[in-house]
Amino acid sequence: MTVVRALARPLLSVIFVAQGANAIRNPEPLVPKAQPVTDRLVPMVKRVAPAQVSDRLPDTTANLVRLNGAVHVLGGLALATGKGRRLGASLLAASLVPTTLAGHPFWLEKDKTVRYQQRIQFMKNLGIMGGLLLAAVDTEGKPGVAWRATHGAKAAKRETKRGAKAAKRETKRGANAAKREAKQLAREAKQAARLAKAELHLG
Repeated sequence: MTVVRALARPLLSVIFVAQGANAIRNPEPLVPKAQPVTDRLVPMVKRVAPAQVSDRLPDTTANLVRLNGAVHVLGGLALATGKGRRLGASLLAASLVPTTLAGHPFWLEKDKTVRYQQRIQFMKNLGIMGGLLLAAVDTEGKPGVAWRATHGAKAAKRETKRGAKAAKRETKRGANAAKREAKQLAREAKQAARLAKAELHLG
């Protein structure tokens, strides 16, 4: 791991760990803003998700806020420590969507100053999401699974072509050698026939 990564990951995750822990301990102040979003998202998730998932969803907004806080803490720690960092970054990026929609709906604000401040916070969250998405795809310079699969297939194709060309060359060489051998045998047979004919005349 480079020095930049070692610094960047904890810096990116610290807000999630701190705010997530606060949401777990004291969710009530966040409930009024979260309520409109959870009222829309929860029924949709329950329709789409398997029964094992939908049956375990918390039934109150306060518990949903706690759950989101727990995701932030776990995802933040995974990103900061590097243990499951890509999964942690992916979870944080996904959880940031409802958090941003609930916390900074600037389009609903009537007051220009409040709308401006909320828009700034909204865009800050978008910036953080961009950083998380980069962290989620960061392979630390090593080839990812998709790259390895694509290039493995290309390498196999190249090897197959190379093998086919080599086999074609060998076949051609074998055919040429057989042709030369046949010509040599024909010459020798012709020469033997001439010698036999000469001996008959002499006899």
